[in-house]
Amino acid sequence: MTNPALDRAESLIGSIPDYPEAGVVFRDISPLLADAAALRATIDALIEPFAGRFDVVAGIEARGFLLAGAAAIAAGVGLVPIRKAGKLPRPAAAVSYALEYGTAEIEMHDDIPRGTRVLLLDDVLATGGTLEAGRELVAQLGGEVTGTAVLLEIDALGGRAVLGGDVHTVFHV
Repeated sequence: MTNPALDRAESLIGSIPDYPEAGVVFRDISPLLADAAALRATIDALIEPFAGRFDVVAGIEARGFLLAGAAAIAAGVGLVPIRKAGKLPRPAAAVSYALEYGTAEIEMHDDIPRGTRVLLLDDVLATGGTLEAGRELVAQLGGEVTGTAVLLEIDALGGRAVLGGDVHTVFHV
């Protein structure tokens, strides 16, 4: 069953070759974010399978923040930022991980009580390293990831296999 609002939202995602380096195709979601109807349709699609199963939304920097903030408001829950290393004034936990074009580290505050049910969101699932690190961070701080969702999955990079297949994706390329 097709959804015209989601079809339109998907058409707004651009592809930028060789960014941030040669051989990488950057998926530009900025046009989708700028369109209120497209943004609403994608946020609804991101959180729908997890309705009532999470207390907060955790978004991974940077574009995951944008989606997570909107998702938290739509669901009536709080937001927990997962930041790149060195951006938080009091990081409680940090996890390093591999990207398809390098390595990175993310950090999180301990602002949630133990046992908090977390919906983990990011913009793109590529190799799975970022989301796996996000899951590890939440677990280190006593939270329970009850769902993982992404706007766009790059199927050829195999990230779903790294995450055990347990990911809700709105769009695939």
